[in-house]
Amino acid sequence: MTKALTHQQRAVLTIVLATYMMILLDTSIVITGLPEIRAEFGFSPAMLAWVQAAYTIAFGGFLMLGARMGDLMGRKRVFLGGLALFTLSSLAIGAAPSAAVILGARAVQGLGAAVLAPSTLALLQIHFAEGEERTRALSAYAATAGIGSSLGLVLGGIFAGWLSWRIGFFVNVPVGVALYFTARRLLTETSMAQGRLDLISAATSTLGMAAVVLGITRSASTGWADPVTAGSTALGLVLLAGFFWRQARAATPILPLRLFASRVRSGAYAARMFFTGAFLGFFFLTTQLMQGPLGFTPVQAGLGFLPMTVMTFVASLALPRLTRTFGNGGVLIGAFLAAAIGMGWLALANPSQGYLLAVGLPLLILGLGNGAGLGPLTVAGVQGVTQGDAGAASGLVNTAHQLGGSLGVATLAAVGAPFGLSSGLATGTGLLLAGMAVSALFIADVFRAQAPRMEKIG
Repeated sequence: MTKALTHQQRAVLTIVLATYMMILLDTSIVITGLPEIRAEFGFSPAMLAWVQAAYTIAFGGFLMLGARMGDLMGRKRVFLGGLALFTLSSLAIGAAPSAAVILGARAVQGLGAAVLAPSTLALLQIHFAEGEERTRALSAYAATAGIGSSLGLVLGGIFAGWLSWRIGFFVNVPVGVALYFTARRLLTETSMAQGRLDLISAATSTLGMAAVVLGITRSASTGWADPVTAGSTALGLVLLAGFFWRQARAATPILPLRLFASRVRSGAYAARMFFTGAFLGFFFLTTQLMQGPLGFTPVQAGLGFLPMTVMTFVASLALPRLTRTFGNGGVLIGAFLAAAIGMGWLALANPSQGYLLAVGLPLLILGLGNGAGLGPLTVAGVQGVTQGDAGAASGLVNTAHQLGGSLGVATLAAVGAPFGLSSGLATGTGLLLAGMAVSALFIADVFRAQAPRMEKIG
C-alpha cells in the first residue's frame, strides 16, 4: 500500500515542481519565438542559436557551483537567492531593447537557474526517503521535465503570435514573486557543511563549455579550418580538462569525482546528454521547419507541437504501468528507440506531405519517448548517493541535462545550417541511438535486477 505524503512533503513537492516547471519553460518557451526575435534584432542564423546557448551554457556551467552553494550556505537560502535572480533577469529579458541585452540577460537568467535547480532536486532527496517514496517524487520531477520542455514550445508560439515573445518572460515575474514568498514561509533551512566555494573551477568549466559551443557554432559558417573556430574548440577542451584535473585534487571539489564511481550513474549522465542534446536541437530546428517550409505562423507552430506535448503527458502518466510490465531498463531503451524513430521519420519527411504526415505523427512518437525517458534517467542519476552528496549529484544531473542541450543545439544547428534541416534532424537521430546503446550497456541490466523495488514508480 502506498504511504500517504505528509503536509510538509506535499508543500515541498508543490514548490519544487512549480519552480522546476518555470525553469524548464524558459529553456524552450523562447524557441518558437526565435523567428520573431531574429526579425526584431537582426540576428544571423548562427548567432540566433546563442539566444538559447547563452542560457544553457550559464545554466550548465554554474550548476555545480550552485549545488555546492546549497551545501555550504543552506539550500533554502540559496533557493530563494536563485529564485530572485531568475525572476529579475526574466524581467530584464522581457524589456530588452537590444540583442546584446537579450544575450546578457539570458546568461544571467541561466546563472539564476544554475543556483536554483540543484536545490530543487536536493530538497526532494532530503524530504523523501530512498526507495518507493523518493522514486515517486523523482518520477514527478522527471515528468515535469518532459512536459515543461514541450509545453514551453506551445506557449511560446501562442505568445509570439498573438501577443509578443516578451510575454513568455514577463509572466515569470508574478509567478516568481509568488513562489518566493511561499517558499520563504514553508521551506525549512538545511544544515550547512564546512568548506569554501571554488569560483575558479566554476569559471573554468563555464568558459570551457562556452568556447566549445562557440567553436561548433562557428563551424557552420567558417569550417573547422578557421583559426578562431579551431582555436576556440581546442581552448574549450583544455579548460574542461583543467577543470577535471583541479577537481581531482581539490579538498572540497564542486564536482566530487566519486559520483562517477558508479557505472549506473555515469551511464545515466552520458545518456541524458545524448537525450537532451537530441531533443533541444530538434526543438530549435523544428520550429524553423514549421515557420519556414511549412509556412506556419508562430501560433500555428506552437500549436503544432501539441501532439508531442499531449503524448509526453500520457506517457508520463503511464510510466508506472510501463515499468511494471517492462522494467525500468526496458522503458528506458524503448523511450530512446521511440524518440529515434520519431526523429528519423521527421528527418525523412517532405513538407509537401502536409503537417500530419510530415510533422504530426512523428511528434506523437517523439512525445512517447520524451515522456518515458527522463524518469528512469533521473532515478539512475542519483542512485545510491549519500545525503552529503545530494546537492552535488542533483547538480550533476542538471549539468548533464544543460550541457547536453547546449552541445545538441550547437551541433544540430551547425549541421543544419549548411546541409539543411533534415541533416540536422538525422544527426539528432544518431544521438538518440547512441544514448540507447549507452543505456543498454550501463543502466538497463542493473534496473532489471532491481525491478521489484523500482517498478512502483508513480
